[in-house]
Amino acid sequence: MVMGAEVDVQTQDLDYIDEMTSQENNNHNIMFATSEAKLTIEQKNMPPIGNATGIFVIIIALLGFVNGLDYTSPQSGLVRPDEFVYSMTHNAPENSATFQGVVYDHEENGLNNSRVYVSWLEDGIWNSSEVYTDLDGNFKFEELDPGMVRVDIIVSRNGHRDVFSNRVLLSPPALFEPIGFTTIDFEVPSEEDFAEQKCSDGADECEIREIDKTPEQMDHPLMDPGASTLYTTVGIAFISLALISIGFAVWSMKSGSIALLRTSAALSFFTMGHYYSACLFGLVAFILTYSIKKPKITLD
Repeated sequence: MVMGAEVDVQTQDLDYIDEMTSQENNNHNIMFATSEAKLTIEQKNMPPIGNATGIFVIIIALLGFVNGLDYTSPQSGLVRPDEFVYSMTHNAPENSATFQGVVYDHEENGLNNSRVYVSWLEDGIWNSSEVYTDLDGNFKFEELDPGMVRVDIIVSRNGHRDVFSNRVLLSPPALFEPIGFTTIDFEVPSEEDFAEQKCSDGADECEIREIDKTPEQMDHPLMDPGASTLYTTVGIAFISLALISIGFAVWSMKSGSIALLRTSAALSFFTMGHYYSACLFGLVAFILTYSIKKPKITLD
């Protein structure tokens, strides 16, 4: 009886030790369960529709690149600096243009007390403003309306009044500036050049002699050199955006990233393109990127 009790105590001790050391679980049968779930991963490569969209974006960016080249070539192309600046004057505030410069003679000496007469057509009525040059030939107008004006420089000398006429485009305010500045210097032809001009009344001698440059300046008026620089800067910006857009498009097709392709399409939108073609196509490409879905691979 005593021996049996000792065996029971030892058995209880062994069971307790097994339970504490987690060995008891090894005595149970292991069971497995199956399910219908399958493991899938997304394909890394860009699907065919994504590659097609990428090529489309590259073509759009090339349109923007050509547009930028147009802007950096002021003397050629579909859009010229004067046309670009003139389009900006339509929405410019009134009295937001300042016009200044220097009047020289043919020997580049400042003409003192020359009359600078500015006139412009508004609502079918000709308006005008005038100032006189100082000792060094400087003049300045303030609170003019941006846009196209006629500038007559009237010089009195040796009993004659010589009128030198030009067509000038007054710049509107740019970016955050409240005033648009136009600076143009004028070189008045010599008395001999004026003497060769015919009098308006057909007489051999006339008091008022005129050299009118406005007919030849109808397509391209005089304008501030700084406005041409701004025009060229815009072209460089278009070229830069186009190159960045092309880079993102190529990168997206190699890496399979839809996010990069979407960024490329958004950048191509701002390259403008001739007649805003890049804006339209860029918007279409941006929308198409949301229809791109990568196929998923099932792992067996």
